[in-house]
Amino acid sequence: MTSRRPKRLIAATVLAVTGLLLASVGPASSAGTDKRPPKPTVVLVHGAFADASGWNGVIERLQDDGYPVIAPANPLQSLPTDAAYISSVLDTITGPVILVGHSYGGAVITNAANGHANVKALVYIAAFAPDQGDTVASLTGKFPGSRLEANLLVRPTPAGADGYVKPEAFRTVFAGDVSWHDASVMAATQRPANVAIPQTPSGPPAWKTIPSWYAVATNDQVIPAEAERFMAKRANAKTIEIKGSSHVAMISHDKTSTDLIKAAAKATR
Repeated sequence: MTSRRPKRLIAATVLAVTGLLLASVGPASSAGTDKRPPKPTVVLVHGAFADASGWNGVIERLQDDGYPVIAPANPLQSLPTDAAYISSVLDTITGPVILVGHSYGGAVITNAANGHANVKALVYIAAFAPDQGDTVASLTGKFPGSRLEANLLVRPTPAGADGYVKPEAFRTVFAGDVSWHDASVMAATQRPANVAIPQTPSGPPAWKTIPSWYAVATNDQVIPAEAERFMAKRANAKTIEIKGSSHVAMISHDKTSTDLIKAAAKATR
């Protein structure tokens, strides 16, 4: 009489191997059903005397990590106009947004974020974070240390007047930790701002209802570091200090600036 043991042994072996194969593909199958929300869109708003290219280093780092990024051109015409324009950009974005501003761009995002429930965080990089009624001029002059006014070049235009940083003072005032070569290119290509902007009162601040993050540039010659600390504390922002940074922290310290943006994104995701 023939024994059934070999057949039973073969069947058991097949079942064992099949189980191992199923176990090995299990994690891959579950990875395809990841229910985590997508990464938020990061909107980067530049300030005066600059354009969106100042965010290039930050953009590359964010995109390398899978973040959708938009860096619109800030018109630099008036605070209400500029905020309305950035607000219109936000209107076109579905899903969560991390809204980031540098310098005067901070005043713009403070006003533009209002009414946009999908803006989950505000990030200020050496930026103005005004309260209602504040002006850029009043915040700049609240503490000593700004060298901007003394080095401002005004050029009349058909619509009024535009302000530039004097080319010979640009690196010292605006970009002290950027190479001379890069600073000279930035000075030549700077976008001016309407000289009426600094005197325009800000509206209700979005940072009162939206979580905020702030990077203080400790060697800022445009916005005094003490003014930045004051605004960050008042906004109850999670704050870091970038030691020795000039006003253009997003250029000279693009990794640190990016890390702060990512921290805001992860905390609100």
